[in-house]
Amino acid sequence: MKGLHDALYGFVLFSFKNINRRVKSRFPVWRMREETTEHVGQSVKVFLWLIFPLSLAYVFGQLFFFKENALGPMLWSILAYFYSNFLPDLPSIHRKKESEMGTADLSWYKKYALLLFAPLLVWLLFSGIRLDWRTEETYHNFASAAVYGAFLLAIGFLAFAGFSVRFEDLAKAFFFTFCGTAGFLAHLKVDKIW
Repeated sequence: MKGLHDALYGFVLFSFKNINRRVKSRFPVWRMREETTEHVGQSVKVFLWLIFPLSLAYVFGQLFFFKENALGPMLWSILAYFYSNFLPDLPSIHRKKESEMGTADLSWYKKYALLLFAPLLVWLLFSGIRLDWRTEETYHNFASAAVYGAFLLAIGFLAFAGFSVRFEDLAKAFFFTFCGTAGFLAHLKVDKIW
């Protein structure tokens, strides 16, 4: 699993360096390395002790009870877990600077759009399109985790359940939601929110 740790560490550090360079942030590289080390270590540990065993149980359970191959949904759920581990820090590119703190904050739906659609906003940033949305929100709280969990549940239903919802489809949607929310909560644990 050292290879998983090193690959994840390299990818996350590279991504955050590029994002910080693009937004002209003065966040020091040593602090990025420290933050990445903390989060990647916890992410891999939770993956090995919780997500991976539950993923195997999920796949074998789907195969045994429903005669259905759930390898694809399991891989999507693992991807959601790792992505969610770093999601609370992604919208920080839209945080207000100290000089902007007196101005009005964004409406609630714009704040959560920054969280829920962070990959799209990062893509827009690298495409040269900049939003003037600035918020004081940090997304390091349980309310953001609950909103994100509800969003994942909706995505899970759209991705894995058809018009006639079957129990195995519900299991796919709930497992996807569980993995993503577990990743978000693991991030909060590293940052000592709980």
